[in-house]
Amino acid sequence: MFPFKKRSLRREKVRQNMATRRFSAIQLLGNTDLVISTAILVAFILLSVPILTFQLKAGSPTAFGVIGTGNFPNFLQITVIVVLILLSAAIYIKRYQGRLVQNHTRAIALAGLFISMLLAARLGAVAADRTWWVTGSAIAVSIILSISYEQRFAMGMSIFYCLLGSFITVTDTANIGRLSIPDVNQFLIMASGSVTCCFSIREIRTRTKLLEVGALAAVIVFAMSLASLSMKSPDGNFNTIFWDSFKHAVSAFLVGVLMQSLLPIIEKNFSIVTSMTLLDYSDANQPLLKRLAMEAPGTYSHCLLVGSIAEAAAEAIGRNGLLCRVGAYYHDIGKINKPGYFIENEMGPMDRHKELSPAMSQLIIVGHVKDGAELAREYGLPPVLRQFVETHHGTTLVEFFYNAAKKKRGEQSTTFDAEPSESEFRYAGPKPRTKEAAIVMLADGVESSVRSLGEVTVGKIESVVHNMAMKRLQDGQFDECDLSLRELSQIEESITKTLVAHYHGRIAYPTSPDKPAEIRNAGN
Repeated sequence: MFPFKKRSLRREKVRQNMATRRFSAIQLLGNTDLVISTAILVAFILLSVPILTFQLKAGSPTAFGVIGTGNFPNFLQITVIVVLILLSAAIYIKRYQGRLVQNHTRAIALAGLFISMLLAARLGAVAADRTWWVTGSAIAVSIILSISYEQRFAMGMSIFYCLLGSFITVTDTANIGRLSIPDVNQFLIMASGSVTCCFSIREIRTRTKLLEVGALAAVIVFAMSLASLSMKSPDGNFNTIFWDSFKHAVSAFLVGVLMQSLLPIIEKNFSIVTSMTLLDYSDANQPLLKRLAMEAPGTYSHCLLVGSIAEAAAEAIGRNGLLCRVGAYYHDIGKINKPGYFIENEMGPMDRHKELSPAMSQLIIVGHVKDGAELAREYGLPPVLRQFVETHHGTTLVEFFYNAAKKKRGEQSTTFDAEPSESEFRYAGPKPRTKEAAIVMLADGVESSVRSLGEVTVGKIESVVHNMAMKRLQDGQFDECDLSLRELSQIEESITKTLVAHYHGRIAYPTSPDKPAEIRNAGN
């Protein structure tokens, strides 16, 4: 009967799916990124445990760790606690900053930040029992993370650092070489300053921003330190408690001053650009913008308008409007190489594309994206701005020259001529990967389309904006940037409002009836 056993297609499909899942699990275990990330975590544990257990023997300059005293069980306890804290941190990183699993440079930079700050805090605490060094290190970590990452992730990682840092300041004086459970007071002092910094640093647009954050953190740290130390020693000397609290506050403020001076180094090491740096790049005296204004004035004017449109649209959905504006200023820098082949820079009725075939014209038009990317690298434009140069056309179709090629083929073709391929008349990409880049793409296309209208009205602007948004959506240009339909609708509304304000109607200026008619008409 076995050869004639009834087959269950559903059961076979389930078995195939189970086999696929098992194979995927095996692949996951062999994932190179996961292996490297695990190695970074293990290295961090091996480095952090000695730092947290590092001490000086009473009455002797000799340094040793808990394990150096022969107190191995205590060393093992500290190791287990640290491992559990770091495993929790790893899960948190995977949940909220999963890209660190693939971006090993940033993962190493994050681990290096924690190790260096823990080491500095340990040296300060060991050298002269300066617990305010630990507070200062926590403030430094929170400021750097707030600049480099989003507020939620920065706050979570700062709390993990405070948990580790709270081990540094507590030693069981009755039993030298033994670490006791960390005192909650030091954790509260560090956490209060860290949370204050994370909430205060959303963007850095002024030179004094970090000084203001440091001053606010100092006030909060002073209040928390005064309250927690008073509760810990209700019968203690108030002057001593006040002085200790003051030193914690001063350390928080001085760290803010130090971070202000180290901001360029932080930006370079973490590959980030703050709002203050974006404002510097928006200066018209920047070499690239100056070249664009001198060699392609029409394109420069177009970029300025796209920038104002994109900034308003980005702020309408809660994104970085300043980044959109500055990115839009640079998105067409590739037109510097051949400005005369773009209509906004043409002077008079001459059209250089009349002398070229549609295929050649398409190569020139598409080439401005590649030329722009090369110029951006040559002038050292940061990656966050280069993305606008590379993605502002995505993989869209150059419709004008594609239709011209089809028309020419229809007029001059023979039976052996091939139909123009749509893929040959598309930009090479890539598509926008951020919502800001998608907004600039849409604003760029809409501004050009509205400018080509003979008579600009509110209804026509609304129609152009909606049609362009739907065309980009259906063409798959927003597939990689997680732009929702609700956000797209809000962007449409904002772009329409900005364009209507730009193309507002004007009344004719009155002129004296004594002037000739041609002068009166010219004045209007």
